[in-house]
Amino acid sequence: MTDFDTFTDLLNPDMCVVTAGAGGERAGCLVGFASQCSMRPVRFVVWLSKVNRTHEVACAAEFLAVHLLTPKQFALAELFGGETGDRVDKFARARWTEGHGGAVVLRDAAAWFVGRIEQRIDAGDHVGFVLDPVRSGAQGEPDGRPLLRLVDALTIEPGHPVD
Repeated sequence: MTDFDTFTDLLNPDMCVVTAGAGGERAGCLVGFASQCSMRPVRFVVWLSKVNRTHEVACAAEFLAVHLLTPKQFALAELFGGETGDRVDKFARARWTEGHGGAVVLRDAAAWFVGRIEQRIDAGDHVGFVLDPVRSGAQGEPDGRPLLRLVDALTIEPGHPVD
């Protein structure tokens, strides 16, 4: 274990599902690397693994959708984190609709936004997709529900290995 592992082991980030649609294909994955990265202009970045099919579809997309889940939506997190789109049509097992710019929006997410891809940043085994939010929605009013966090998703066996 490195000193940096000691640091990162203390983190417990929100998990989200990122979906992409391009060229008649859809893909989506569970993501733990995501954050607002600018206030003016508002920007949000999601980091997608290069070995993930979602990365491949996202590279051809103009818009991505980012979805927040609660622990009660674990089955949705497990579907998008534990299955690979190389073998399974995840969207056949999820309620979704086509959103702004052809983005794929999951209907059962606690909250979501669609963002135009403004920049792609290669950072090693992940690529950061910097998004300009253009549409958003939520299931009802915010009620203080906790979001699905890394600790909630640790039992999900990844659909793709990290390397």
